[in-house]
Amino acid sequence: MSNIYDLDEKPEAIEQAFNKGYFMRMLSYLLPYRIKVVGVGILMVLVTLGQLAEPLLMMMIIDNAIREQSTDKIVLYIAIFIALRALVYLCARQQTRLSNWTGQRVLFDLRQNLFEHIQKLSFDFFDGRPVGKIMSRVTSDVNAMSQFVNMGVVTIATQLITLVGITVIILTLHWRLALMCLAVLPLFAVFLGKAHPFFHRGWARVREEHSKVNAHLNESITGIQVIQAFSRQEVNSAKFRIIMEGRMAAYLKVIKLEVLFWPIIENVGALGTCLVIWFGAREYMAGALTIGTLWAFVNYLNRLWQPLSAISRVYSQMLSAMASADRVFGFLDTPPKVEDAAEAYEMPPLTGGVEFKAVTFSYVPGQPVLHEVNFAVNPGTTVALVGPTGAGKTTIINLLSRFYDPDAGTVLVDGHDLSVVTLASFRSQLGIVLQDPFIFAGTIRENIAYGKLDASNEEIVAAAQAVNAHDFIMRLPEGYDTVTEERGGTLSQGQRQLLAFARALLARPQLLILDEATSSIDTETEHLIQQALTRLMEGRTSFIIAHRLSTIRQADLIMVVEGGGIAERGTHEELIKNRGKYYELYTAQYRAAKDNLEMVGDQ
Repeated sequence: MSNIYDLDEKPEAIEQAFNKGYFMRMLSYLLPYRIKVVGVGILMVLVTLGQLAEPLLMMMIIDNAIREQSTDKIVLYIAIFIALRALVYLCARQQTRLSNWTGQRVLFDLRQNLFEHIQKLSFDFFDGRPVGKIMSRVTSDVNAMSQFVNMGVVTIATQLITLVGITVIILTLHWRLALMCLAVLPLFAVFLGKAHPFFHRGWARVREEHSKVNAHLNESITGIQVIQAFSRQEVNSAKFRIIMEGRMAAYLKVIKLEVLFWPIIENVGALGTCLVIWFGAREYMAGALTIGTLWAFVNYLNRLWQPLSAISRVYSQMLSAMASADRVFGFLDTPPKVEDAAEAYEMPPLTGGVEFKAVTFSYVPGQPVLHEVNFAVNPGTTVALVGPTGAGKTTIINLLSRFYDPDAGTVLVDGHDLSVVTLASFRSQLGIVLQDPFIFAGTIRENIAYGKLDASNEEIVAAAQAVNAHDFIMRLPEGYDTVTEERGGTLSQGQRQLLAFARALLARPQLLILDEATSSIDTETEHLIQQALTRLMEGRTSFIIAHRLSTIRQADLIMVVEGGGIAERGTHEELIKNRGKYYELYTAQYRAAKDNLEMVGDQ
């Protein structure tokens, strides 16, 4: 059995060429904090200048104070050195604080912006995207962009100032010795440039293998019941071992590169130091150079490699951030297919009249699920949609809820075209219970009140009592204040559906939609719910999808959906009398139920 991370699918780009548009767009997130950014820039310059001044100060101590054997000058220079170090420390501390604060604000704004946009996107956006990839955009990709905007840009600016500052200082002190220092730079740049792609690909491979470890671990923990039920522990452990060996091999390969490369770089730096000492010694013996100047040159030479190495790392970070920006901005630039029209108006209070006029819809272009569907429902009507799996029942509900817009035709509620009313004003008057009810992490009370946050405790309890959920809630450790796990993991499927019923009914919707909402409830509980629903649906338009045809016998209108259209419509008695599609479905279910009862009786 293969896992999703074993699939030979096109991997996402790890790096992408520099894109000025993306870069400017990322920097735009700094605009609200430009005063802080300016402060970081000023502090950065002060820190850099303070650090570059230290070798010059030491040069003066050696060439002036020590040579003149002046204790007063030594004390003075040491005092200046300590004061300079203290100033650099305070500026660096404040720079770090401001940089991190700004970076976290950028991360907050970008992540919040993306999250808010994703919530507005239409269902078709989520149909073809795994949840893991969407989460990766909000977490990993946004984090990569934020790190580059915050630390990457600051690092580039700091190291460029350092590089320029060192070059100017050494050229001013002794231009011939400076040229000797700079002569080693091309060799250093060549080694760094050649090695960098290997390091980046190597660490990218490590991250890829590590993600496989996480994916397998997540799947194994989530599916532990299935693994143990089929005794797959040994097979699963063997698979995990193979994945871990791949991760370990990738990591050791990069370490071998590091062990080979960094000594070479150190030797290149040592070569430059030897050249400076050799040439500087000759200049000193010729009286053209002081010991303090030679010491300063060696110090600056050691500092000269750091900016190049740092800029190289940030360059890699920038390419990764560009790839992340492409994915994140791709999400942000995706417009919702279902959104308020420019001329959209508020939907007035519903009475519940529904009409489909020649509605055609397809999830995949050229493969229509519904084709020119027509029907009209009066307010207060209970409508049942039946038919084989995949016939289009849920699609009708999705169009009625305006989760999708039809390819052609019109969906009207109370005579209002849903495409020209605001989504919030319409959906706030709907009550929806899906086949797989979603329970959020939180208390039972919070879950019931999710659709009406200002509901009183009396209203919450009344809604729970109406769907016969109150008794099981009171048996929980903390009653309505019992905290449920994510997706209601501590509750049974039937209990989750009862809570979903209470949540929908608390909002007192005028249009009620039940999509296989009683499929996982036992017969006795279902009977109690049917009694409650009969009272609660009175005066409301209700659309019910149910595979148990016995539950919708009292519906005012039953529509058989088949072949992308409405094959039959009528009451239960009318459709049974016609002996058509509904009759075949009903009698088939009746015979199956009878056979099951006989089997139970035989046992």
